[in-house]
Amino acid sequence: MITSDTTSTPDIRDTKISRNKLLAIAGLGWLFDAMDVGLLSFVLAALSVEWGLNSQQLGWIGGINSIGMAIGAFVFGIYADKRGRKVAFIATLLLFSIGSGLSAFAWGLTSFVILRFLIGMGLGGELPVASTLVSENVAARERGRVVVLLESFWAGGWIVAALIAYFLMPIEGFGWRGAMLMCAMPAFYALYLRISLPDSISFKKLSQKDKKETIVHKLRLLWSPAYRRSTIMLWLLWFGVVFSYYGMFLWLPKVVMSKGFGLSQSFGYVLLMTLAQLPGYFTVAWLIERIGRKIVLTLYLTGTMLGAYWFGAANSLNQILVAGALLSFFNLGAWGALYAYTPEQYIAKVRATGAGFAAAVGRIGGIFGPLMVGYLMALDFGISAIFNIFCASILISILAVLFLGKETKQTIID
Repeated sequence: MITSDTTSTPDIRDTKISRNKLLAIAGLGWLFDAMDVGLLSFVLAALSVEWGLNSQQLGWIGGINSIGMAIGAFVFGIYADKRGRKVAFIATLLLFSIGSGLSAFAWGLTSFVILRFLIGMGLGGELPVASTLVSENVAARERGRVVVLLESFWAGGWIVAALIAYFLMPIEGFGWRGAMLMCAMPAFYALYLRISLPDSISFKKLSQKDKKETIVHKLRLLWSPAYRRSTIMLWLLWFGVVFSYYGMFLWLPKVVMSKGFGLSQSFGYVLLMTLAQLPGYFTVAWLIERIGRKIVLTLYLTGTMLGAYWFGAANSLNQILVAGALLSFFNLGAWGALYAYTPEQYIAKVRATGAGFAAAVGRIGGIFGPLMVGYLMALDFGISAIFNIFCASILISILAVLFLGKETKQTIID
């Protein structure tokens, strides 16, 4: 049942130690995920030089990664509602870690694409499961803020990825293969999680009957009159956000190169833009429990749309850096609000499935975004025109939140 939290009754989820420990454990897993995705954008730029890949081939690497993420979000969302959030979280973390390590030994495009599919499954499954786990273990009055802080670890992962790309990848003998090996480290961390990570309080309360419900029954519930509006809203929101994010950010170093800068320069400039992600998260963490999810999402998606438009049209270095920083600030802030908002739409027995389905629909957008950029660049479309398409997708997401979304600030989601 989802109700308003109008009391200050003590809750086990209010304890500072358990909350901070949960945030640190889940957040580090989130950081490793972001490090892999962030490094992929730099690896794509490096592979275009080392393997002589064209824009379409690079687009397929990003696209197959998102196909894996879509399937992973779908499969592991269902799995988390049956077996628990903790088990699903560990399994997805291991899957993407091992896949990342093996990708360092890829000998060509085909082997690299196959491994990116496996990595994508782990990434796609882990993100909605982790946000659901944290959301269900934090008191309602601060749940949104804590989930946004969880998402802020994504910025940390991107910063680590940018530092690796800028300082280590140019070193002879390290390169992109060394970067991929570094992404295998979470496999060891996942073993530690087995004894350190608590499972969801809400999941523990579910009956065996609830856990054994079929996927058909869960789908019917997601599209029942009680949840249909939320499901439509989330699917439109996730598709628009993921389509634009992966289309823009996986290509960011390559786009900067297309504006007349070298490979090493582009890595450095993207690192500077990436630093703007952290204040984007922290401002959302401060605002989300004060003015609500809908307003924050609308404001930050609007800022993303304007930043994308400006970045696409930017020509000078100053314009590129400022527009890129604004794009990073607002887009990643919107992601934080998105992950806080999504699990709050459903009851516990279908929460991970609902979040996983929404993420899976989003990942379909993540398939088309990178592919579209690759093909349009090959057809000599201007960067400005391509980024205008992303602006349109973000606008659809804004309208979905405004007209279909409900405010879930400080509601009890047990």
